[in-house]
Amino acid sequence: MRRPRWRSAGGALLRVIAVWAVSTVAMLVLAGALPDFRLQSANGDSATQIAVTAALGAGAFGLLGALVWPLLVRTLLLVPALVLGLLVFALNGSLLLVALWLIPDGRGAASPETAVVVAAVMSAVSSATGAALAVGDDDAYRRRLARLALRRRTTVVQDPAGAPPGTVFLQLDGVGHDVLVDALAGPDPLMPTVAGWAGSTHTLTPWRTDWSSQTGASQLGILHGTNHDVPAFRWYEKETGEVIVSNRPTSAAELQRRAMARTGSGGLLSVDGASRGNLFSGGAAQLALVLSVAARRGRHNRSRAGYFAYFSDPANATRTAASFVVEVCREIGQSLRARFREDGPRVKRGGLYPFVRAFATVVERDVVVAAVIGDMLVGRTAIYADLVAYDEVAHHSGPESRDARLVLRRLDRSLALIAKIAPHAPRPYRIVLLSDHGQSPGETFAGRYGLTLEDLVRAGCGLPVSRRARRSPTGAEARNTARAALHRPEEEPEETTRRARRAAEPIVLASGNLGLVSLPSIPGPSMPGGRATREQIDRRNPALLSTLAEHPGIGFVLVRSEEHGAVVLGPRGGAHYLDTGRIVGEDPLAPFGPGAADAVRRTDGFPHVADIMINSSCDPETGEVHAFEEQIGSHGGLGGPQSRPFLLWPEDLTPPVGEGTELVGAEHVHRVFRRWLGEGGVPAVPVGGEPRTSTDGAPVASGTDEAPVASGTDEASSTGGTRSGADEIRSQGATSEAFSPADGASQEEQR
Repeated sequence: MRRPRWRSAGGALLRVIAVWAVSTVAMLVLAGALPDFRLQSANGDSATQIAVTAALGAGAFGLLGALVWPLLVRTLLLVPALVLGLLVFALNGSLLLVALWLIPDGRGAASPETAVVVAAVMSAVSSATGAALAVGDDDAYRRRLARLALRRRTTVVQDPAGAPPGTVFLQLDGVGHDVLVDALAGPDPLMPTVAGWAGSTHTLTPWRTDWSSQTGASQLGILHGTNHDVPAFRWYEKETGEVIVSNRPTSAAELQRRAMARTGSGGLLSVDGASRGNLFSGGAAQLALVLSVAARRGRHNRSRAGYFAYFSDPANATRTAASFVVEVCREIGQSLRARFREDGPRVKRGGLYPFVRAFATVVERDVVVAAVIGDMLVGRTAIYADLVAYDEVAHHSGPESRDARLVLRRLDRSLALIAKIAPHAPRPYRIVLLSDHGQSPGETFAGRYGLTLEDLVRAGCGLPVSRRARRSPTGAEARNTARAALHRPEEEPEETTRRARRAAEPIVLASGNLGLVSLPSIPGPSMPGGRATREQIDRRNPALLSTLAEHPGIGFVLVRSEEHGAVVLGPRGGAHYLDTGRIVGEDPLAPFGPGAADAVRRTDGFPHVADIMINSSCDPETGEVHAFEEQIGSHGGLGGPQSRPFLLWPEDLTPPVGEGTELVGAEHVHRVFRRWLGEGGVPAVPVGGEPRTSTDGAPVASGTDEAPVASGTDEASSTGGTRSGADEIRSQGATSEAFSPADGASQEEQR
């Protein structure tokens, strides 16, 4: 039964008075504790007068926070997101100084430094008090959660009673199946929220990635139904002389365009969907922190609206900014402790890395969680969000390190907050938890053998080798996301790009423990920019392939022979001929488990597969690999836990695969997710089209196991009168707002 309006208004008034009273007490305590903060005149005042002054100051500060703060943050929307986060304390302190200035007779005064401290404490106290008072009142609790999400837009679901369930896909980036099992084990699990799901309402299923076990390939396949021609995290395209890097905004936009053109589908989230913190949009109209739209400039690009919506609440902004500083200090302390203990293996963690880590584990997490909460409160049909915190820390600290485990514990608290939203949403929600890949531990290739993969390739080509090993650029997903938030230009692949443009020396790229070698000076047999064959490589550099295949840190090498097709070369003369299945000597793929041959064979068919594909060796007992990048927790190739992510799905959904069948590949996961959305009544939408209907006019569910594939090349537009992928991306930009703090405002007004 709905409460009378006068009772709701009366309850809200009582909560305002309670928060005001607590804030007044907090201000009195701070005035007594801080020497540069006073609430009385120079001649002294009675205790009653001081209390009145504190009440006036607390009230003025609260009103300014409610009225002026959102406008102030909107004015500063052009300031980069991280800079805005660091300005929060100063802005909040300025509002307090204004509030003290408004007190009659000049009784309130504080130094600027003290004002920052007082404002931060006041915001935290008022936020905590409001949350505590809302717990016992469902309506107030829901409104409080709505304010935390900063979503005050009209609810999407108009008939909650008859609404089909929505689905929230939460991706824990880089968390492998075995890592999750370990985090759920024991009487005191590391992730109690997820452990509760796994023990009652959800079922845990592992799945196997493609050869390229990294977010770019996995998430593109999951969200857009295809990861065809994504051989690695970064690769060189001979016909253009450009290096594609999955976490660069321009590259992500191009990969999304190609995927949409190939499938003829807008993506998993085309129908009333929201994409939060991802590399790709998935066809969603509601976007926040999506890298594929971050490269665009102009009126249609409002990806920073997510930051504005979150930071427009001073309590949120203060909490996140403080947590950011704490996380930077935590990383510095953990790095120093690892160095003093001489823990091994380890990599350098200085420079900007502490700030990149804090962005991934604090800023991005908080904004994405708030966005998901907002999506649920307005009843969106399909939500897909990526939480990259664990992956970023595990790269530098190790996937099983204490540092990474602490991140898992904090992620569990975020999942608990999202789960508590479900009863207050206007429709029921099913939460699907998944990862896009795992991580494999191990010392870096350069650390173990004293030379980089590029050094080894150059030695095999008879080229001079640098005496000093160079650091490979990290493939951590959060790095370019942070750069996009700062509106910094994209990172150039430095020496690699310069060599690519000269097209004279081998181009060596790394994606975790997967290496790619392109030889621009050797044109392929079919076209000038084609793939060099084994025979051509042997004629030009007769020692190169044997140098690579026989190195103890190399597991296998993939090349294409003019006579035998795809050939996998290994140590001691071992070879696996993929086209015929013939094996000579020891099978180089045997240490990498079942399915390795199929994964390598599929990648060999990609148009942009490198001339030489190299996978590091793997210890089958420990799962350790040797990353060609500066990472002691890596993913990108085959070997160890990196190829074994997880899927934790509600038991009221149909099983992802049949009994005794393995879930293999990101594209297969996409088909399963489409089926699950179809079970909730979500229709399928082609690129640029309306929901498909049958001959009788009924919507066609999106749960079909196969997505339509457009004819022609990846770059070709889909047939049947639909728009191209590029057109669809541009059309999505018009609704790329994250969430708005304004009630009922149009998007143009919100901008």
